[in-house]
Amino acid sequence: MSLVRPFRGLRPAPGLAQKVAAPPYDVLSSAEARVMAMGNPISFLHVNKPEIDLPEDINLYDDRVYGQAVANLRRFIAEGTLVQDPQPWLYVYRQTMGEHQQYGLMACVSAAEYDSDLIKKHELTRQDKEDDRTRHVSDTDCNAGPVFLTYRASTEIDALIAGICARTPDEDFKADDGIGHTLWLVKDVQAIERLVALFAAVPLTYVADGHHRSASAARVARMRREGNPNHRGDEEYNFFLAVLFPHDQLKILDYNRLVKDLNGLDEETFLGRVGERFEVSPTESPRPAAVHDFGMFLGGKWYRLRARPGTYPADDPVQSLDVAILQDNLLGPVLGIGDPRKDKRIDFVGGIRGLGELERRCREGWAVAFALHPTTVLQLMAVADSGKIMPPKSTWFEPKLRSGLVVHLLS
Repeated sequence: MSLVRPFRGLRPAPGLAQKVAAPPYDVLSSAEARVMAMGNPISFLHVNKPEIDLPEDINLYDDRVYGQAVANLRRFIAEGTLVQDPQPWLYVYRQTMGEHQQYGLMACVSAAEYDSDLIKKHELTRQDKEDDRTRHVSDTDCNAGPVFLTYRASTEIDALIAGICARTPDEDFKADDGIGHTLWLVKDVQAIERLVALFAAVPLTYVADGHHRSASAARVARMRREGNPNHRGDEEYNFFLAVLFPHDQLKILDYNRLVKDLNGLDEETFLGRVGERFEVSPTESPRPAAVHDFGMFLGGKWYRLRARPGTYPADDPVQSLDVAILQDNLLGPVLGIGDPRKDKRIDFVGGIRGLGELERRCREGWAVAFALHPTTVLQLMAVADSGKIMPPKSTWFEPKLRSGLVVHLLS
């Protein structure tokens, strides 16, 4: 089963959502966040990127950073920028990017289900980032940003959510990046009970984006449970904020690669080595049209690569991913990229930036770029169901969930 629970959301006061809501903490650098929040004292970046209010050279894990987050959140509440809903509700959150729309249910989900793997994962977390988010959740006493979950689509859930969205939304705005964000409050008790019952029949949910947020929320739940001699199991800290989207509405973009040099090879020798494992041909259509196709930008030209049969195990949910095929057959053996998590010679570019970004970076000194076909949601689920982990930088979800649109308080 999948437990979803209504909660008393902390939300921007009427008319303020567009100014308050901000990108998640992990898609902006501190410098970018300072620029974005400039002149906007109620941007939620002051809570989820609080270093922007401190000296530029401050260590991101300094006690003052977390203290600033707490102070800013308390100020938002005291000044009425954020107001808590009077009753526990659910929320439907629509995102619009161009012609694409996706509808998710914003609710609290169970930390116990995360621990028991009913909420499936497909990525490892980095200890320093998990420690940082754990401290942020614990000190601010809230989930500042939702975790992006997905589930196998249900026609009954789709129909109920469509009915909710037939009425006028409670919030509706377009952010500076052109993404539309729309929110419906689900106050009707019968609708809430029906959604809770329908999700109880969903066997599994999957972390699509937000592995550090979910890991840290579950960790805080364990810490508070162990520190509470009167623990019952229904306290708010046992649940964390998420938006649950059906799998068939999601949009995963490509996550592309750049390598700084050719590992001592000249271009002709490099192309020969690549040709041992891939069919190589010049192309004017570099965007991969199907899985196991790749685009490669080298020496000012685009090439199409096609993985040769037998160079990967087709029945392995991880090793048959394009990111693994590229790593195991080219980045590792030819270019000497042993650990893409740590090697400074490789960089990753989200597909939202387009293939022109790969060409630009190569003109600025990077030796070769690779364009990949997006990983599919079903591939992600297959990896999670097998209990395995995806290679790093396998998925880039767009659009991103806004932080500050609805906040979950733990106390």
